[in-house]
Amino acid sequence: MTTTVTPPDTTSAKEQKRSRLPKSARAGGTLHAGPVAYVILALFTVGSLFPLVFTAIAASRDNSRLAQSPPPFWFGSGLFDKLEIAWTDANLGEAFFNTTIVAGTSAATIVFLSTVAGFAFAKLRFKGRNAMMLIVIGTMMVPPQLSVIPLYMMVAKLDWTDQLQAVIFPSLVSAFGVFFMRQYLIQALPDEIIEAARVDGASSWRVMWHVVFPAARPAMAVLGMLTFVQTWNDFLWPFLVLTQMGNPTVQVAIAGLGRGYTPDQSLIMAGALLGTLPLLLVFAIFGKQIVGGIMQGAVKG
Repeated sequence: MTTTVTPPDTTSAKEQKRSRLPKSARAGGTLHAGPVAYVILALFTVGSLFPLVFTAIAASRDNSRLAQSPPPFWFGSGLFDKLEIAWTDANLGEAFFNTTIVAGTSAATIVFLSTVAGFAFAKLRFKGRNAMMLIVIGTMMVPPQLSVIPLYMMVAKLDWTDQLQAVIFPSLVSAFGVFFMRQYLIQALPDEIIEAARVDGASSWRVMWHVVFPAARPAMAVLGMLTFVQTWNDFLWPFLVLTQMGNPTVQVAIAGLGRGYTPDQSLIMAGALLGTLPLLLVFAIFGKQIVGGIMQGAVKG
């Protein structure tokens, strides 16, 4: 008589529970959105695009139609005419060039200096590190409007009024950028990699160029984009130190549109639309790389 021996079931309770889950809920499975998710995403998309679309609609109408209630919700026939007038009256070609110089210089400098300072606060050990970091964070709590008067006095003494360096130099450092890069490098850059580079004889600057900058590339891209957009949209300080007849930035040039006893709101909307289009173009070109870099950094971290 032959006896059949059944091997014991070695499958753990955790594995058995996982095997009963649908494929979409397992590790590596594809998650499919339901109708509720699509509705929520559609509402958020429409809400995000509505201000831009309504700006274009208002730019295509005239003042009399914009004053009526309800306001127009579809395009008129004068959009391209208003865009041409706004471009010419505000001299937006020169304003775009000036703002590109200001925003590009500020973004590049802030990204570089913030990465270097963030690495020092995150990975180096020196006296007063925590106190200095608290001071940097404390400067973020001070409203920038409080520094307008002393900063303007300094710019006037340097005879920089109505020159682009008056806008560039105050924006070359960012407390938020230092804090942002510090928090990223604490998690994304293991101490073992830095120690291995130092054992191989790498100097501090070689560690920066070959270890820190490659590891911080996703955060640098995000910080650069945020800084560029913020500088492009800045209005108060450029409005104070620049004039529309000298070296205006985009926001200063747009502020001069539609002036008169009855401001031309459609012309102002046309200028605002033109001032927004370069930012949309930049994000359309580099947005995928930035999002992909963020995901890559998250996986590595």
